[in-house]
Amino acid sequence: MARERATPIPPHDIDIAANCQRTEEDGFREDAHMRVASNDVRSLSWKLWVGRHGSCHFDLTEFRQVRRTPHIELQAIDGSGCTLMVWQDPRRVTLAHAHCEQHCTPGIYEQAWPVLFDPRSGTCAQIR
Repeated sequence: MARERATPIPPHDIDIAANCQRTEEDGFREDAHMRVASNDVRSLSWKLWVGRHGSCHFDLTEFRQVRRTPHIELQAIDGSGCTLMVWQDPRRVTLAHAHCEQHCTPGIYEQAWPVLFDPRSGTCAQIR
């Protein structure tokens, strides 16, 4: 049987004023604010907590935008290799991180999940 390949998300401009503040039953919390206009990140502040084990923090002043399409990409200006990525599919806008351990309390990075926004309202997207 041939395996189906995932189709790429078609590129289009992301325009969102996003604000997601939520606490999950397991103690995971997030406080994320992001404003994007025509794929240009204008503001970003994101803090997430992994229960009582620690937190991660990202602020636009610590990054520069290096890509606009097919997804938005921000690189840490300190040369650490930390990357933030933003993309949109029909159900949500995702703000994710890669190689950003230095932005987190030691030992929690593997449990630091992306934040998901509803593209229509800008609030936290429903996960289920």
